[in-house]
Amino acid sequence: MLRVTGLEKSFMSEGGRLQAVRGVSFTVEKGQFFTLLGPSGCGKTTTLHCIAGLDTPDAGEIVMADTVIFSSRDGINVPSHRRNIGMVFQSYAIWPHMTVYENVAFPLVYGHGHGQARASPGDVRERVMRALARVKLEALADRPAPFLSGGQQQRVALARALVHEPPLLLFDEPLSNLDAKLREEMRVDIRQLTESLGMTTVYVTHDQVEALAMSDRIALMRNGRIVQEGPPREVYFQPKETFVAEFLGGSNILSGRVVGPAVNGRTALVETPIGRFSCSLPAGEVPSGAVDVVIRPEGFRLRDGGADAIEGRAESVSFVGSGIEARVRVGDRVLRVKLDAFADIRPHAAVRLDVVADHCMIVPPAGDGGTG
Repeated sequence: MLRVTGLEKSFMSEGGRLQAVRGVSFTVEKGQFFTLLGPSGCGKTTTLHCIAGLDTPDAGEIVMADTVIFSSRDGINVPSHRRNIGMVFQSYAIWPHMTVYENVAFPLVYGHGHGQARASPGDVRERVMRALARVKLEALADRPAPFLSGGQQQRVALARALVHEPPLLLFDEPLSNLDAKLREEMRVDIRQLTESLGMTTVYVTHDQVEALAMSDRIALMRNGRIVQEGPPREVYFQPKETFVAEFLGGSNILSGRVVGPAVNGRTALVETPIGRFSCSLPAGEVPSGAVDVVIRPEGFRLRDGGADAIEGRAESVSFVGSGIEARVRVGDRVLRVKLDAFADIRPHAAVRLDVVADHCMIVPPAGDGGTG
C-alpha cells in the first residue's frame, strides 16, 4: 500500500519559482495498478520522482506499507536506494557493455540497501532467470545489450526492476519510445505481469489509451493538481469538468443551459445550439445557469424519424472495422460521432441523430475549472 498526502514540490527556473506539484494526495491499495495521467508539465513525473526518492518534496508525507519514507513535518527522508522500489524509466537505461543477464543482475550484484543482504551467486542466478522468464527473455540471457530491439530492451528494464521483487513498482512513460504495435503488446504484458504477481504499481503516462486499458484507478492531473480520480470507466463517462472530458476521448463540448427538471434525480433537459435533449447530472445535482454539455462520440445513435431528432449532414465517414467514425455537421457545429459497424450512414448524406442520455454529461462551464 502507498499513501501520498499533501505533496508539494517546486523548482527554480529562469522565470522564478515553478510550482510543479500542488497538494497532491492519493492512496494506492496493495496489488492495485494506479496511473497518474496528464499532459506534459502537469506534475505527474515529479510526483513519481518524489515517491522514488529522486526528488525531495517541499512538503507532504509518503507512506509505503505502513513505513514513512518521507515526512516534511517529522524530518524523514529515506534515501532512494533504501526504499525497496523497482522503477522502469522512459529511456530504459540499459548498460550497452553488458549482456541481458548482467543488466538484470546489476541491482543484486552491485546494488545495496533495499533492507536485504547481498545475494549469493547461486541466488543471483536463480532470481535473474526467474525475472527473465517472467518477461519471456530467458533464451536471450547471454545476448549483448546492443543487439536487442526496442521492445526487448524495455523487457530487460522491466526484469531488472522486478529482480529483487520489490513491493512497489514505478513506471515513468515506459512505452513512449516503442512503435504502436509494440506499445499495444507491452500494455497487455505489463498489466498481466503486475496482476499475476500482485504488485502494487504506479504508472505515469500522457497516453489516455494506456491509462484506460491498464489501470484499476486513474488520477488525471493538471497544473500540479489531481482534478479527478477514479476507475477508468467512471473518469471517462462521468467527467467532473470540461478539461477531463476533452483530455479523455475527444468529446463534443457544447455550451448549454438546463431548461427542464431532473428525471428520477439522474437526468435533466438541456438546451444547446444543436437542440434539446436529456443529459446525466453530476452527482444528481441540478445546476443553474450556464453549463457545458459533454457528449462522447459513442453517445449518439441513428434515428429514422421523429420531430425532436438532431438533423445534420455527414461530412466524412470512415469504416474502422470495429465501428464507423463520422464527422456530422449540425448547423455551424461539426460533431465527432462513433456508430456501430453496421450503421447505414454515407458521406454527404442527411443524418438524423439521438443523444443517449447516459452518454451525455452536464459539467461546470470551462471558465469554472475547464480547459486553459
